[in-house]
Amino acid sequence: MAELESPMMPKLINFLSSLLERVAESNDETQNHHKISIFHGLSRPNISIQSYLERIFKYANCSSSCFIVAYVYLDRFTQTQPSLPINSFNVHRLLITSVMVAAKFMDDVCYNNAYYAKVGGITKTEMNFLELDFLFGLGFNLNVTPVTFQAYCVHLQREMLQMQPLVFEDSTLSLAKSLKAHLCLNEDESSHQNQQQLAV
Repeated sequence: MAELESPMMPKLINFLSSLLERVAESNDETQNHHKISIFHGLSRPNISIQSYLERIFKYANCSSSCFIVAYVYLDRFTQTQPSLPINSFNVHRLLITSVMVAAKFMDDVCYNNAYYAKVGGITKTEMNFLELDFLFGLGFNLNVTPVTFQAYCVHLQREMLQMQPLVFEDSTLSLAKSLKAHLCLNEDESSHQNQQQLAV
């Protein structure tokens, strides 16, 4: 799979954090109607989304492909779990979990749950539960076809080069809907089957 060049990573981190911040703030307005999950914190983390993503990028040492795949996973999660939209109270836990799961699926070598827990500022036990809940939330649909991966890469590269803000027409717009405004994806049937078992 072709991936974004490493010099593009700072722009990718900046773009993803900007997008997620807008989605989270938008969904915060309807928070009372959202289901509380294991990803939901009691309060908003003091660290910004961008600083958190930069921390993950600095210490996780995963490939840049992992961030694209994590982005795909977040998109899928918002589609399969409409009652759990991304907001300021769950976005950090969703990020660390999606990147960790992507690293396990994509990279030949990756850190264990205890390490990711330290990077994410949570306990190993919590990291284990987050991973399990995330996997079931995705229906273990972890495979990303080359066509889908390339479509997300092209979309991200185009948006980063233009650095134009995305337009949200609905205050409750999810990450999935924001992507669908830009992409028309046609995933292979094999994308609905997990070809690799993740060990906690």
